[in-house]
Amino acid sequence: MINITKPFLPDLQEYISYLEGIWDREWLTNNGPLVNDLELRLKEYLDVKHLLYLGNGTIAIQIAIKALGLRDEIITTPFSYAATTNSIVWEGCTPIFADIDPGTLNVDPAKIEERITPKTTGILLTHVYGNPCDVEAVDAIAKKHGLKVIYDGAHAFGVKYKGSSIFNYGDVVTTSFHATKLFHTIEGGAVTTNDANLLRTMSLLRNFGHIGNDQFELCGVNGKNSEFHAAMGLVNLKQIDKIMASRKMQSEYYNKIMSHIRVTRPQVLPGAEWNYSYYPVIFESEELLLKSVKLLNEHWIYPRRYFYPSLSTLPYVDKQEVPISEDISRRVLCLPMYHTLRPEDMDYIVRILARAQNN
Repeated sequence: MINITKPFLPDLQEYISYLEGIWDREWLTNNGPLVNDLELRLKEYLDVKHLLYLGNGTIAIQIAIKALGLRDEIITTPFSYAATTNSIVWEGCTPIFADIDPGTLNVDPAKIEERITPKTTGILLTHVYGNPCDVEAVDAIAKKHGLKVIYDGAHAFGVKYKGSSIFNYGDVVTTSFHATKLFHTIEGGAVTTNDANLLRTMSLLRNFGHIGNDQFELCGVNGKNSEFHAAMGLVNLKQIDKIMASRKMQSEYYNKIMSHIRVTRPQVLPGAEWNYSYYPVIFESEELLLKSVKLLNEHWIYPRRYFYPSLSTLPYVDKQEVPISEDISRRVLCLPMYHTLRPEDMDYIVRILARAQNN
């Protein structure tokens, strides 16, 4: 069986050595030493000023929305995982979808201004597949209209734009460290910001608003993470450069052997140093995609329609016209990518894709 992905698992004995320390300290959660160590190491690796380690990437978005005081309408992408939209709805705000660029698959900045109304308070966009949004254009629009910007960087670990970490753009960047991500802590996430006051607010929000054992400054939630998850992160962070180098080689090999397959690939933003976190392909039609998926599945290969459906079609949001997102979402497929995927596995996948197109 070849799945869409497999979690990277580090050396077991190295992980156990961290667990032995947890057993000795008997400090399992509540801002323990491993959590603090991981935060410091991630700040250094990602080259960001402030970072908070959280329970997952969804609570990261929710905390960012709450900390920035966003309300009413938030302009967002219809082409992302449901967590992006769900966080907006969960926080009592209204997602307003701006259509995507058919090349980059990120929101087209020109479509953002079309959606701004007196009720707009913020912009929440995803760096889709780790491909950076046009952050300069988006931030210029935000400044012009006095809007806050959150970037969902769940796929963008290690990505740079013009030599700078993509996590340094916007008011807050959120990310996910779920087991399927390039860098994972089994479950986990983070927020980054350059604003120290905003950091303090988000720190309070992740821990019930505590400012002491029996004092509360604001209404927070439990957004913390444990020493066990931080331990996995500390071990995996040592391997991240190797993981990303492996993904790059796999992506380049796919490019080489896919040359005769009738699909297109997203365009990476010029000036970006991409992390090769996914291998998405866009078929000529949904019919051909479904035919290909069926044949792959019959051979125990399981790609993913990622992202499908367009978030504009979710049953709990107002219907909005985003024809490019709805079209692309029906035709895009992510092929298997993980650290142990072999060239012969990729050859096998592409042979079946060719058979689906030629029959």
